[in-house]
Amino acid sequence: MANVSVNSSITKTVGKLSIVAVAMFAFVFVVMVPLYNVLCDVLGINGKTSGERYEVVESAVDLSREIRVQFVATNNDGMPWVFHPTQSVVKVNPGAVNDTVFFAKNPLLNDMVAQAIPSIAPSRAADYFHKTECFCFNQQPLSAGAETNMPLQFIVDQDLPDDIKTITLSYTLFDVTAMVNPQAAIAKR
Repeated sequence: MANVSVNSSITKTVGKLSIVAVAMFAFVFVVMVPLYNVLCDVLGINGKTSGERYEVVESAVDLSREIRVQFVATNNDGMPWVFHPTQSVVKVNPGAVNDTVFFAKNPLLNDMVAQAIPSIAPSRAADYFHKTECFCFNQQPLSAGAETNMPLQFIVDQDLPDDIKTITLSYTLFDVTAMVNPQAAIAKR
């Protein structure tokens, strides 16, 4: 009889803990993500760029203004690639199409796939920074020991507020090999 009471108690506890776990998971995605986005907007951090290609529209280049664009590249924890911009700073005119390149090398003995996630600072500049071609639009597979140059083409919109003189475009590189090919990730273990 005591065993039935203990089993019933354990079942109730597991049920309650399961409900708490589901509630915590829901809280993170329903409350915390929108709150994070609002805080980033208010504080002017973590400017998000569109993940879509910008369609170029013919417009005049504003030669009276020069904007400094800085490039930063970081690897997420556990991402072993060498990853950096070939130019750390460029000066551009609003309305002009600009090109630059990021370098990546996979130093490991196995193939990997990466995904770059962009961020703009100050965040209010994100609406005026348009990527027409970007390695961040697609996942980047790289064979063992291989290296590549990854192109970025962008336009700084002429409507960029006059008080913004410098824009920083930052990329964080993530290892998504396990998401793309789960069998290969299991085989590595």
